[in-house]
This record gives sequence, structure tokens and C-alpha cells, in this order.
Amino acid sequence: MHIISIISSLLLLSSINGCKNTQAKAITEERSLGEIIVEPQKELSQYHKAYFASGCFWCVEAIFESVIGVEEVVSGYSGGTAQNANYKAVSAGYTNHAEAVEIFYDTTKVDYPTLLQVFFGSHDPTTLNRQGPDRGRQYRSAIFYQNDEEKEIAQSYKNQLDNSDIFAKSIVTEFVPLDVFYAAEDYHQDFERRNPNQGYVKAVSIPRLNKFKRKFPELLKEGHHAH
Repeated sequence: MHIISIISSLLLLSSINGCKNTQAKAITEERSLGEIIVEPQKELSQYHKAYFASGCFWCVEAIFESVIGVEEVVSGYSGGTAQNANYKAVSAGYTNHAEAVEIFYDTTKVDYPTLLQVFFGSHDPTTLNRQGPDRGRQYRSAIFYQNDEEKEIAQSYKNQLDNSDIFAKSIVTEFVPLDVFYAAEDYHQDFERRNPNQGYVKAVSIPRLNKFKRKFPELLKEGHHAH
């Protein structure tokens, strides 16, 4: 009876772990096409821009769009070696691009150091080429700086975090000079807002967004409280 009990326990544990692995795989595969809506382009020439990558751009876009002073966020691709980028090629790892976001922000309401606070505070920058259930170089943590000032500010902020006890492991975020940012396909833009019931959005994106909102309520636009 004792041997049978042990075998039964092992089978149950294996089943639980299998469910977790299957769920993670299903969540990743469920990043499928959503509703395609093309909205009118905003006039954004008066705003400053910043570029980050920290996992699935559906998640990252929604996080930054909740921040005071951020006027627009565009999902896209940056940091690759290929001369162009599209979702199929990037997600397959053919181009070495990261899923990234282009942020348009009002410097009278939010500054670059605050955007760095949002960036580092809304993902795990100690995981290499991974964020949540998403694995691969396209999901790496990266800051694409536009000039020496941004680079120095970002590296100084990263050093402060490394010297604190905020993260148990060392930060692996890449610091890369911005070369080209390619806007992603239309169906990726505002994906989380347009597809709140999509599987990945419900399981990963919304919980990640709400975790950020609970952590930084003082940075949120009016009406963007956590659910």
C-alpha cells in the first residue's frame, strides 16, 4: 500500500506540473490575431520619444499608455540585424529584433527618469531573453537610447537598482543605441484595449498591467486604476 501511495503521489505531481507547462505553452501560442482596426494618426511631432523592450509589446504598450504625460505608444520592433521586420519573422527569431515600443511623451508632465522607473518597475529585468511565459531574444529586456544623455541616465538608474536590494539577481537589460524602429502591424496596436477577452490578454497582459498600477498609483492617468 505504501508503494502504491508513493506512485500515486508522483503521478499527481507530474500531472500538476504538466498542466502548468501546457498552460504556459497554450498562453504563448494564443498570441493570435485580434480585431483589426486602423485609427486616425495623431499629430505627435511636438512630443519627445523614448524606446524600450520588456517582453510582449501588447503588455508594454498598455502599461506606458496608463502613465501621466504619455500621449501615444506604438508597438513595433527594434534592435535587429535585418533590414526590415514583421511579426512572423521576428517571432520566429529570424531577424534578432526585440518586440519594442515607441513612446511619445510630454516633458512638462513626465520625464525620462520617470519612464525608466516605469520600465524597470513593470517587468523582471533579471531574466535573460524571457518575460513571463514568453521566451526568446524577441522578448529581451532592452533600452534603446537616442543619445549619450539618455544612455548615461539609464545606466545610472540601472546601477542604482543593482546596488539596492530591489532585485535578487543582477539586471541583464541591454543598452543599445537606437538604429531603426519599425512599427508593428496595425492589428498589434492597442491590442490589449481592443481585445480584453483574448486568452493571452486575460491570463498575462491584464494581470501584468494591474500589478504595475497597484505598484505606482501616483503615476497613473485619471481613470486608469487597477481592477
